[in-house]
Amino acid sequence: MNEDESSLKDISGLTLAYYNQRAEEFRAGTRDHDVSQNIEALLRHIVGQAPLTLLDFGCGPGRDLKALAGLGHRVIGLDGAAAFAEMARADTGCEVWHQDFLNLELPDGRFDGIFANASLFHVPGRELPRVLRQLHTTLKAGGVLFCSNPHGPNVEGWNGGRYGAYLDLETWRCRLTEAGFVELEYYYRPAGMPREKQPWLASVWRKAD
Repeated sequence: MNEDESSLKDISGLTLAYYNQRAEEFRAGTRDHDVSQNIEALLRHIVGQAPLTLLDFGCGPGRDLKALAGLGHRVIGLDGAAAFAEMARADTGCEVWHQDFLNLELPDGRFDGIFANASLFHVPGRELPRVLRQLHTTLKAGGVLFCSNPHGPNVEGWNGGRYGAYLDLETWRCRLTEAGFVELEYYYRPAGMPREKQPWLASVWRKAD
């Protein structure tokens, strides 16, 4: 195993261990977070009739998976943390795939939309183009990708036991465009706050023909 492979294994393994060890704490701390603005941003851009086939990428304990399924859609969850995958299955009754973001096995052309809320920033920058292409491939023609990530001055590294990449809007635009997506909209969260108090960058993208 070369140095890069070893580093990626550490990044993935340690970040997932962080979540596995704190799964109950994380579920309790995020249970009441309101991300309805993000769910609405995904759904309003998808062309098609319900029920839609959706992937909750980085579903965690299943809060958003449950919300999307409750709207009548066919939703599959995906998470790299075994504890989260187990929680999400138990709490929602939905199918949940236990997959590391850096070792994805996704079907081609399966989903109308992907909801990637607070998940893709854990992908190291050098692996992000590959992962975005995989998400592009698993979407149907014209499918929609929603992303929400903490933004920053294009830096990455360890933060409290988790690895994260914190990109600004222009860099994120470049990465998504290179992967074959067309921008639909973006906004910062929480709504109604000054920019310095809006740590989250949300954006919506369509799979280009």
